[in-house]
Amino acid sequence: MTTINTNQLTEHQWHNLPVKEVTRYLNSNIETGLTNAEVAKRQESFGANELKAKRGKSALLRFLLQFHQPLLYILLIAGAVKAFLGQWVNAGVIWGVTLINAIIGFVQESKAESAIAALASSVKTNSTIIRNGNKLQVASTELIPGDIVLLTSGDKVPADLRLVQTRNLQINESGLTGESVAVEKDTQTVQVDAVLAERTNMAYAGSFVTFGTGKGVVVAIGTATETGRISQLMEQGDILKTPLTRKFEKFSRTLLYIILGIASLTFAVGLGYGNTWVEMFEAAVAFAVSAIPEGLPAVVTITLAIGVSRMARRHAIVRKLPAVETLGGATVICSDKTGTLTENQMTVQTIYAGDQEYAVTGTGYAPDGEILLNENSVDVNDFPPLAECLKAGLLCNDSHLETKNGLWQVVGDPTEGALITVANKIELTHESLQATISRVDVIPFESEFQYMATLHEIENQERIIYVKGSVEAVIKRCQQMLNSSGQLTPIDADTVHQQVDTMAHQGLRVLAFAKKSVSENQDSLDHADIDNDLIFLGLQGMIDPPRQEAIKAVQACQQAGIQVKMITGDHAVTAAAIASRMGFNHHQEVRAFTGAELAKMEKPELATAIEDGVVFARVAPEQKLRIVEALQSKGEIVAMTGDGVNDAPALKQADIGIAMGGAGTEVAKEAADMILTDDNFASIEAAVEEGRTVYQNLLKAIAFILPVNGGESMTILISVLLARALPILSLQVLWLNMVNSIAMTVPLAFEPKSEQVMQKPPRNPNEKLLSPHLVKRIFIISIFNWILIFGVFEWILKTTGNIDIARTMAIQSLVVGRIFYLLSITQLGLAIVDKIRGNRREIGDQTAMYVGIASTIVLQFIFSQWSVMNKLFYTAPLDLNQWLICFVVGLPMIVVATLVNRFDPNF
Repeated sequence: MTTINTNQLTEHQWHNLPVKEVTRYLNSNIETGLTNAEVAKRQESFGANELKAKRGKSALLRFLLQFHQPLLYILLIAGAVKAFLGQWVNAGVIWGVTLINAIIGFVQESKAESAIAALASSVKTNSTIIRNGNKLQVASTELIPGDIVLLTSGDKVPADLRLVQTRNLQINESGLTGESVAVEKDTQTVQVDAVLAERTNMAYAGSFVTFGTGKGVVVAIGTATETGRISQLMEQGDILKTPLTRKFEKFSRTLLYIILGIASLTFAVGLGYGNTWVEMFEAAVAFAVSAIPEGLPAVVTITLAIGVSRMARRHAIVRKLPAVETLGGATVICSDKTGTLTENQMTVQTIYAGDQEYAVTGTGYAPDGEILLNENSVDVNDFPPLAECLKAGLLCNDSHLETKNGLWQVVGDPTEGALITVANKIELTHESLQATISRVDVIPFESEFQYMATLHEIENQERIIYVKGSVEAVIKRCQQMLNSSGQLTPIDADTVHQQVDTMAHQGLRVLAFAKKSVSENQDSLDHADIDNDLIFLGLQGMIDPPRQEAIKAVQACQQAGIQVKMITGDHAVTAAAIASRMGFNHHQEVRAFTGAELAKMEKPELATAIEDGVVFARVAPEQKLRIVEALQSKGEIVAMTGDGVNDAPALKQADIGIAMGGAGTEVAKEAADMILTDDNFASIEAAVEEGRTVYQNLLKAIAFILPVNGGESMTILISVLLARALPILSLQVLWLNMVNSIAMTVPLAFEPKSEQVMQKPPRNPNEKLLSPHLVKRIFIISIFNWILIFGVFEWILKTTGNIDIARTMAIQSLVVGRIFYLLSITQLGLAIVDKIRGNRREIGDQTAMYVGIASTIVLQFIFSQWSVMNKLFYTAPLDLNQWLICFVVGLPMIVVATLVNRFDPNF
């Protein structure tokens, strides 16, 4: 045998080649397999059949990266200079602040990404193969191209195989293609441009054999498999920064340049006034420290962490903190269909029997529901054709149902599970029929014939053949049918086909059922027995139905101004039908674009289709990825939901990826930013609600913190320009910016959601973090804070001559004003105002706000009254009169805040 290499393998479209050509290219024999000598050569050439996991960052590196923030650079350098000057206490406090920030970020950061490792574990299994003419079992990692693999029901496919023999082989590829029904496999060549879901002569790594047997030759292993290609797509996908992180980075850089510029100006002006460079360095550091919102990163992290906790209580687990806020800003949700919007359980919904159409209630495999005729429940005993149709579906069946953890599941084919379930709804079960009906023989389903047939003995006398299969295969073999009374009449094929078209238009998968009485002595079945004289019993139409709660969630998202798009590997007709039922296009006709159509479009046409379309069917994994990228290029904030391996690259590329926790594959979970523990699309609505609340609370935190920095920095800058003593020192600034700010801002993270939060459209993704309204607010409150600090300091310094008391009273006056300002932007403050006016407002739990304000008062008392703090922060104890002065001068903040709120629509 001639040795082959990887380049040779990737040149071929295996699904388009005849079996002989495949084995010739691979130098293999379908009867004897490879020789041991050839196996050794190829293992050395191709390596192991496994996916290599990407190495994550070490814990130390992830911790050090917490310091990789522009604003923290200034603090680290300032601390180093303080240490160089021998001011170790000051240096220690400044470095302590940066360390606290780093620890908070490190603790909250999600673990390193391990999506590729999850992919690797998803395809590891044992395989039955043929080598040297012998059948043996080996680990899937030992497979090489050219190996002959034997498949049987229940097997996980270990590598990409070109099938060379099949017998009733059906494979569930939903993890790769999104199609919920197992695919019937054969060995015939298919078109070269066939999409993954239509390559019926291929078996792909990671999929599952649900029925039949088969033999295939390995054509790809490891990263060369379709699953491996997905892992490479995930590695190639850009790690997008979330809108929040992008805005904070831009804000931080801008603030950094402004601070460095003004600090340098302060230093130069001070030297020009004849001050020493040490004094001016203290002033420059004080300005820099006052302008940097040291507490903001910690407050943002804490706010996001609290959002994570709230979402967890609503069945959404967030793996990456910024994803909390990102979801709140989502403008488009791209949802997978199977198992996300739908139940992932085939369900019979329509039955046609005896020239009458019946509706079936209930979803999934649980035997809950009833059969209706004209919206009235029926007694199956009064409708013989219906009873016979259901009996045929139950008996011509090789699957069964079982309960696991309280949930009904099918063991076998999902379609057969649906047939068992609908029969069970009228208490027609295998157990109830076993005493009188026994199976004698069976013709399993084969793609060539498109039907399955079973021979049964009835009460040890009559023998009946029951048949189920495609409409075309069954109808042409029928000469008669049962009418509504159960009497035989000539079959009306045209009427039956009209009914099939109606059901197919609704996205239903339609099966036909028939029967035939045979001799009591017949012990076996042959295809000739089925060729004619069948009695048509009816049709059963089934679908993987949409979740009822998901329908409501889609409507809620649309009301909130969020576009919802379906991206699936399933058939276009089925996807469009599900989308119509769910109101994707506001209950107008839905146009479904297929992957093949998208592939033929030019860029402008493609961009328009993606922007305007709501359903994308039969799409390959890379096309899902491109759809997400195209939406992002239009400035959309994209959330992508999914549960299969095929969803993983798009989940990773999206601004926020959302995986299903129960039905979802480990691959999807590891690629996602958020996991829904109840696999319920409705939980996304709750998560969006929480995300919007988090963003609103973040804006409140910014609006609360930055005015203090503004007031402090203006105070220091003007003091230097006027050659006055500093009203506030760098260490005192750090106390206000870290301890005081965090104690008062953290309660904002617990602010309950507003009643109008889901009635507003998504915020503009291009909206700046500091909107014009927010900038005006910060500027006005900063001016007031500057007047408060500077005015109180100058007044008390003149009246007492004690600079420590003057600084202490300036700080305490500022904190009093901050408390009033805090109340003005919270629901608690609004409730107090409404109560004064005689109105009542529901504000939710305000425990955090009460604790925050109480903690602030206690901390400020310690700050000025404890001797240790006096020495550390250069403060002085205050008497009762001085405390009252601080309280009175802070009162005007109520008037200022009220005026500002009136002109700011966000508060």
